[in-house]
Amino acid sequence: MILIYFLVLVAIIYAAVSIRVLRQYERGVVFLLGKFESVRGPGLTLIFVPFQQMVRVALRTVTMQIPSQKIITRDNVSIDIAAVAYYHITDPERAVIAIENVNNAINQISQTTVRNVVGRFSLDQLLSDTSSINEQIKNVIDMHTEPWGTQVTAVEIKDITLPENMQRAMAKEAEAERERRAKIVAAQGEYQAAVKLGEAADIISQHPVALQLRTLQTMAEISVERNSTIIFPAQFMTTVQEAIALLSKDSAPR
Repeated sequence: MILIYFLVLVAIIYAAVSIRVLRQYERGVVFLLGKFESVRGPGLTLIFVPFQQMVRVALRTVTMQIPSQKIITRDNVSIDIAAVAYYHITDPERAVIAIENVNNAINQISQTTVRNVVGRFSLDQLLSDTSSINEQIKNVIDMHTEPWGTQVTAVEIKDITLPENMQRAMAKEAEAERERRAKIVAAQGEYQAAVKLGEAADIISQHPVALQLRTLQTMAEISVERNSTIIFPAQFMTTVQEAIALLSKDSAPR
């Protein structure tokens, strides 16, 4: 009886040691005497130790920070770039067998790829076409990591730090560009106003009475204000001069 109890106790302990529970997002890569045997799915599974060993592999998407690093662009501008990469394991077998530490390997290849790809572009291209550069970085990293059973879903450049002298130069450039646009808008306004004034002058020249009506309208607008200014139209002054000349001519001795 003691032997039976002992064997039962040993069996219970062995079963407790052999039981493994895999979560929904985990897979277990099982090796039998050092050789690959199978990939276990989520749930309860048994591993016959010490003949079998199991390595857990998580299939969830990993958010990996790519540290900030100094990069020289194609136009010889030194900048600091930080990025973030998203990837997940698609083949647990290759992720365990083909590479020693898949997470560290992806981190290293991501830093190298960001430096190499960004260095092929100028600063203006980097600031204006970031989405295309992100796609190129993702494709290059994914090409390297595909044999490791992983897939890179996205790479995003999240921070670009420029030198202070370059920031000042870009600020001056932006200010000059705004001034140029303002001058162009003002010139267009002057041109349109001149065109409209020319059209109005042509209409008034065809209708002389229109000029006098416009003069009277202007006088009416000025008279609304409380002021002591007296406005004499040019036509009125001409008429007065003609009347004085006529009187002078009549009063001259015959």
